[in-house]
Amino acid sequence: MIRTKLAERLAAHIAEAGPITVAEFMTACLHDPQHGYYATRPALGAEGDFITAPLVSQMFGELIGLWLADAWAQMGRPPLFRLIEMGPGDGTLMSDLLRAAGRAAPGFLAAAELWLVETSAPLRARQAETLAAFAPTWTEALEEVPGGFPLLLVANELLDCLSARQFIRTDRGWAERRVGLDAEGSLIFGLSTALPEAIPEALRGAAPGAVVEISAAQQNLGRAAGERIAGDGGAALFIDYGRSEPETGDTLQALLNHKKVDPLATAGEADLTVHADFPAFAAAARLAGAQTSPIVTQAAFLTALGIEARAQALTAARPDLSGAIARQLERLVSADQMGQLFKVVAIHSPGLALAGL
Repeated sequence: MIRTKLAERLAAHIAEAGPITVAEFMTACLHDPQHGYYATRPALGAEGDFITAPLVSQMFGELIGLWLADAWAQMGRPPLFRLIEMGPGDGTLMSDLLRAAGRAAPGFLAAAELWLVETSAPLRARQAETLAAFAPTWTEALEEVPGGFPLLLVANELLDCLSARQFIRTDRGWAERRVGLDAEGSLIFGLSTALPEAIPEALRGAAPGAVVEISAAQQNLGRAAGERIAGDGGAALFIDYGRSEPETGDTLQALLNHKKVDPLATAGEADLTVHADFPAFAAAARLAGAQTSPIVTQAAFLTALGIEARAQALTAARPDLSGAIARQLERLVSADQMGQLFKVVAIHSPGLALAGL
């Protein structure tokens, strides 16, 4: 049964033009101007549909701020640089990192020209409230941020919402998963023949039933960031849940009220994600002329930056919050929570020894 307005519109389009790819379905669900999730109803935090690391604890953003301050120092403390966040959520990460970086590196805030890459009007409004004191400039794409100066870029949980196609190995060969219609006109997953050339060579021998996800959108962003850093210099930090090696698996999921739901039944009303393909993302950046760091876990990254010492300091300052701080630390670095599933990679110009990577 068609349950959402977006599902009704997609069904009408499919009836006229034929089945669509999973990537096309994701893009519509997240960014359709009328009924897309991020365009109309993004809900972050404990009372929303999902919670991100900056909303778990201030420690996350503070350590990112120290990382950026250190990178700026290694770049020679340029008197003007673009400080960019892609997918800034409600502005909490940027607020926390600016506070920490400003304290750690005198001159950092004065040198930073703040740019926020955001397509969601509701989220822009929340960012404007949180970051009013820093006069950010908004744009909808990295390519729209002016060049000519070095940059420092951060993106947390951005890659996972960039669309991906899905390919499935069947007994007869490779097929692509598409969204079509059942006999009653409701959305349903189906398969169409796909050429093996569409599958990364390392995965073409996968067993029947294996699912391979390929995200041109993630690779395009890796290439764009790589080109920008190769030309202007600087570093970009990406943190997301995903894979550190090429592998198979169906990772498409829809989240509503912190619970997994049927993506077809909740089109446009739930957050829709796939795992970040860090190997392909980093490879695209290198092909564009930049260098990339090793891909590490969030636990390893935050631990190397000193999150345990920061937690101890916060606990000493507020003993009454010791239990909450301990739970926040566990959420960020524990192997059975965010610590192992979330990965970190940096794209950077030559000569930078980036902390934690």
